[in-house]
Amino acid sequence: MIGIKIKPVSVNEVWQGKRFKTKKYREYEEELLYLLPNLEVPNADLCINLEWGFSSKACDIDNPIKPFLDVLQKKYGFNDKQIYELNVKKKICKKGAEYVMFNIETFVVR
Repeated sequence: MIGIKIKPVSVNEVWQGKRFKTKKYREYEEELLYLLPNLEVPNADLCINLEWGFSSKACDIDNPIKPFLDVLQKKYGFNDKQIYELNVKKKICKKGAEYVMFNIETFVVR
């Protein structure tokens, strides 16, 4: 593993001024809140596993993470500061068959 001594920059620090949700994001949030199953999320440090099914190899693996996590927080009532591990995979699927798979579990120090 390579170590770089630099303080990470948060999404809140990279944009200047007020950000507004787009119509597309509001629709995505509404649909996702409806589709997400009811789950009990532990009030603990968390590990989240994500698998994106993209129909294009050009899709960036990191772009959908923040909006998806924000909706998960809203649905399940946790704070993203509780996330201590995030595992993300990218798979290619047919156009029209895009998906996301996820699970939320208690973080365990290994």
